[in-house]
Amino acid sequence: MEFLLRLPAPFRFALRRPSAALPPAFVVLAIALWMASFGNWPLWRALADTQAPGSAPHGWAFVLGFGVLIAAGNAALLMLFAWRWTLKPIATLLLLITAFGAYFMLNYGIAIDASMLTNVLQTDVREAGDLLSWRMPAVVLALAGAPLWWLWRQPVARPTPLRSLAQNAGWLLLFLGVAVASVMAMFQEFSSTMRNQPQLRYLINPLNSVYALGRIATQPLRMDTHTLLPFGRDAHLGASYVNQTKPPLLVLVVGETGRSGNFGLNGYARATTPQLSARNDLASASNAWACGTSTATALPCMFSGLGKSGYEARKSNYENLLDVLAHAGLAVLWLDNQSGCKGVCDRVASASTTASTNPNWCTGGECLDPVMLAGLDERLAALPADQRARGTVLVLHQMGSHGPAYARRSAPALKKFTPECQSNALQECSQEEVVNAYDNSIVQTDAFLGATLRWLENKQAEFQPAMMYVADHGESLGENNIYLHGLPYAIAPDVQKHVPWITWLSPAMQARSGASTACLQKEMATRRISQDDYFHSVLGLLDVQTTTYQATNDLFAPCRAKG
Repeated sequence: MEFLLRLPAPFRFALRRPSAALPPAFVVLAIALWMASFGNWPLWRALADTQAPGSAPHGWAFVLGFGVLIAAGNAALLMLFAWRWTLKPIATLLLLITAFGAYFMLNYGIAIDASMLTNVLQTDVREAGDLLSWRMPAVVLALAGAPLWWLWRQPVARPTPLRSLAQNAGWLLLFLGVAVASVMAMFQEFSSTMRNQPQLRYLINPLNSVYALGRIATQPLRMDTHTLLPFGRDAHLGASYVNQTKPPLLVLVVGETGRSGNFGLNGYARATTPQLSARNDLASASNAWACGTSTATALPCMFSGLGKSGYEARKSNYENLLDVLAHAGLAVLWLDNQSGCKGVCDRVASASTTASTNPNWCTGGECLDPVMLAGLDERLAALPADQRARGTVLVLHQMGSHGPAYARRSAPALKKFTPECQSNALQECSQEEVVNAYDNSIVQTDAFLGATLRWLENKQAEFQPAMMYVADHGESLGENNIYLHGLPYAIAPDVQKHVPWITWLSPAMQARSGASTACLQKEMATRRISQDDYFHSVLGLLDVQTTTYQATNDLFAPCRAKG
């Protein structure tokens, strides 16, 4: 007790046990003000970088008005739950959402929207472990510890139900009125800021997470997620399959988190792709773009035949590229070294290597990508013989350069660039160390693709092989204090959207398809392409005929025409 008496007055006040119960609205307002101020530190930091509020008097007025708007919005949200049994649990939940959101926004420079939360909800235990560090509990405790301690010690008045209804409704209208008045008082500057810096709206904590969760929860109201509509059911094999002596064998490597600009094959100053760069039989696109900035969005989008705009506007799910290939009678296998195919492989044969214990490639509960090549002959032979006789498509879904634990994505023998960031809290490392770790993961991808090509070359006696490697999305490595990926497409930097796209055709496949590597190298050198072209290019290469095919999106069509 003597120790407590010696504490400074503010601490003694904070530690005292409250004697009088506070009205629910006062508790709501206190929590809302805390979240609007301390919980929105990422927003205020971003606003300071762009708005420079100290440069002119109206700058501070705008920041104050913005803060009042956020506090009023948080208070209005909490007032919906300001009842006897819900106020403290919901306030606790929002405080924790605020603290965790602030941590990820501060550490990785991310923004929170429905796509980002979808990634979180679809993350497996292994990927989630990569995001854990000592910083997380420290930041969460700093941002949520004090208000949670105060909240659960504070007695709250319990009016009668009718009185609560009247009071809550009145306070709700008041908080909404304050929010509207705040916007009107700074409307010109507010609208200009939101228009010119739209990324700020995704930093408003925790309303960004609440809105995103609402979008996810109400998706069934906007889209029929239970109905699968047919697509390309008229698919059939073209003339090249008549009397064929060797069937095609196409390996589609789906890269993970590949930055086009970090591939030596595309002109990067570092030798990150020594095996691929040593070959002269590859066509690499230097101007290829993803249709999303996260796996959850880009992966199903690139395998869709709807294109980016059609995929985003769809009201139901449609069959995808793998379904169309199966409709045509080809053998299809999806092999995953990642957290799943996001629904793309649901209706074809699939397998996973994530639980493999192969001592050559697996350690610490995860495997490097070459594990997918171990036993691949047996997986190929297990596919239906009648389908293999027509042709086979193997999809290899990489772990690739999945962050933030880049150092775990490359074997010790392939770590060419040092010092390497060993932490998954990337801000603890210099940007050079982060880039070194990432570039080593590209060296690992180069080795994996080189091994895949050698496996395919050994199949030329039985098949007419080909390989196409396309990354699902790119990555930020600390540029402008932004890390990882998943920012809303409209505001994401190009490094999250600019992806590598590499094609190899065996001599037999060149003859079969009519597209020569030399022609492809010229066509893909500077031409802007996107994952909208993926669906149609695969169908065109394999000579699968369907009314859903569009020649204008087939990368091989110009070379066939010239041939």
